[in-house]
Amino acid sequence: MNPPTRRSRCSASALGLLTASALLATGVAAAPAPAAEAAPIQASTLGAQAAQSGRYFGTAVAAGKLGDGTYATILDREFNSVTPENEMKWDTVERSRGSFNFAPADQIVDRASARSQRVRGHTLVWHSQLPSWVSSLTDANTLRDVMSNHITTVMNHYKGKVQAWDVVNEAFADGGSGQHRPSVFQNLLGDGFIEQAFRTARTADPAAKLCYNDYNIENWSDAKTQGVYRMVRDFKARGVPIDCVGFQSHFGTGGPPAGFQTTLSNFAALGVDVQITELDIAQAPTTAYANTARACMNVSRCTGITVWGIRDIDSWRSGENPLLFDRDGNKKAAYQATLTALGGSAVTTARTTSTRSAPPADARSASSASALPGSFSWSSSGALIAPKPDSTHNIAGIKDPSVVHYNGKYHVFASTASASGYNLVYLSFSDWSQAGSATHHYLDRSAIGTGYRAAPQVFYYAPQGLWYLVYQTGNASFSTNPDISNPNGWSAPRNFYSSMPDIIRQNIGNGYWVDMWVICDSANCYLFSSDDNGHLYRSQTTVSQFPNGFTNTVIAAQDANRYALFEAANVYKVQGSDQYLLVVEAIGSDGRRYFRSWTAGSLGGSWTALAASESNPFARANNVTFPAGSWTRDVSHGEMIRAGYDQTLTIPACKLQYVYQGLNPGASGDYNTLPWRLGVLTQTNSAC
Repeated sequence: MNPPTRRSRCSASALGLLTASALLATGVAAAPAPAAEAAPIQASTLGAQAAQSGRYFGTAVAAGKLGDGTYATILDREFNSVTPENEMKWDTVERSRGSFNFAPADQIVDRASARSQRVRGHTLVWHSQLPSWVSSLTDANTLRDVMSNHITTVMNHYKGKVQAWDVVNEAFADGGSGQHRPSVFQNLLGDGFIEQAFRTARTADPAAKLCYNDYNIENWSDAKTQGVYRMVRDFKARGVPIDCVGFQSHFGTGGPPAGFQTTLSNFAALGVDVQITELDIAQAPTTAYANTARACMNVSRCTGITVWGIRDIDSWRSGENPLLFDRDGNKKAAYQATLTALGGSAVTTARTTSTRSAPPADARSASSASALPGSFSWSSSGALIAPKPDSTHNIAGIKDPSVVHYNGKYHVFASTASASGYNLVYLSFSDWSQAGSATHHYLDRSAIGTGYRAAPQVFYYAPQGLWYLVYQTGNASFSTNPDISNPNGWSAPRNFYSSMPDIIRQNIGNGYWVDMWVICDSANCYLFSSDDNGHLYRSQTTVSQFPNGFTNTVIAAQDANRYALFEAANVYKVQGSDQYLLVVEAIGSDGRRYFRSWTAGSLGGSWTALAASESNPFARANNVTFPAGSWTRDVSHGEMIRAGYDQTLTIPACKLQYVYQGLNPGASGDYNTLPWRLGVLTQTNSAC
């Protein structure tokens, strides 16, 4: 089809003819959900329940046990992350210098990828399980080259398949020194070997999370814990790339120390994720497992838990029966305690067998609404990003921002608007004070190409290890890139649909098909879109089929007043809760753009109004202060700054920030040539 120009072409003065009474009299009528969607959203497996809060629940996997039917069944049912137990260690991967054997690890990684399970790589540099040719080296330069080559070769082999790596494992000594342990790496290369390993790893795979992993660092007051903390703090201060710290958590029967959550919080405050990476607890006490899971759930940057084995018989501590499944694969009491601590339910019967224990959908939405306030107030920056025309780009406005914070930088994608049409631009910077001076990379110079491209959305699709840029071309289109920081790395456009779905064609009227938005839960991916005619549409496919297979397109929400549910719909997962947040751009009675909001307990469910009127908007000029001056009266197409960057689109529950487009209140003329600029809203009524 021939793509339309970007949006409704009404002038601001014409839109002012709308009346307040007409807008406020309308409500969002949600399309009825299938009966099964009225069931509790709590999941009945560990991985699915962890995914409800944007986390993972994983296990160590041994390639030699994948042929065991009981083992494989539990692995596939319960876990959404895997860590090869020994298959990625140096003595397996590079037993002789320069000769690499990836077959055992490939078996695990390929199987996990086929089942949409994320993979943690374990481990690149460790003093143990080293082949003798490494441990016997005596020349520092040789060891330095060997270490760099090993890291680079292994990470390049798994680039895009492994989400996070334990780059260095167990480098600190036990006891009261708080110093590094003796090893061939420490003895020949000194303290700097860890920094070198992390810098080499970042170069090898810029998209992978880089972790330091150790045991006996769970107690905050221990000298070993403090030594690791000082290292991480130093790395962050000097810009050494480190993204996460792994706490092995091999506990005795007493479980975690009383201050474990404090330890996790203190490390997270340094600006790194924290993960429980090798959990097992002697005799698997229910309270100890529940306390461990709860400590992670209470720290927003604790992104996941991995148990070190599936059944007791699979454990390196098998005589202590430390895991969640007994030797026959049956769930222990600790399983239910862990699931409950994750927020889940032990219900394993069919959802349709009973509804008495499940509150109605509206009651669940109301009870979970405490995760977000019922009204919002914001403070706005000034205009931070403006067009930067050049000899081939005569740009009037910069619009429709999408943003992720990744590897210490904000990565912003936006539409460029001019009389000749729309395309896309990319810029990155470390701090918003640098946004105005950041280089603009015009994506029509990449394989994305020239022509109508607008309203981008960017996210990292973890199951494939690829960045996705979703945008409109007259269809719902996307490009992929293994490296978000490379503006020339995007693939040529592909379409999600062969053509406009019939239900959209039947309802679009004189509107336009705009603003495609993708979000995934643990099982499915959903594509939302608008039509400038009062309808919000939703299609879905499975996580394993994505980006293919989008079908079952329905009207997810609608309003008789087309301007009350207009366009620019965003959907997010609220961190640490069972909520999803929907925000949609509306046009007010004064002709100005603003946002309304709703919540739901699932992506396929019905939406309940949150802050959804002109008098109580999600974001509108009347609930925004402008300390630098009221440079705009429109709060238009934007995007939340997320807590992460993957396909779950998880946002914090408080201290929200929203990047948006604004406009000089006196501007007028053709919509495509209006001088839109980008600014940031910061929530001022946050409860935390």
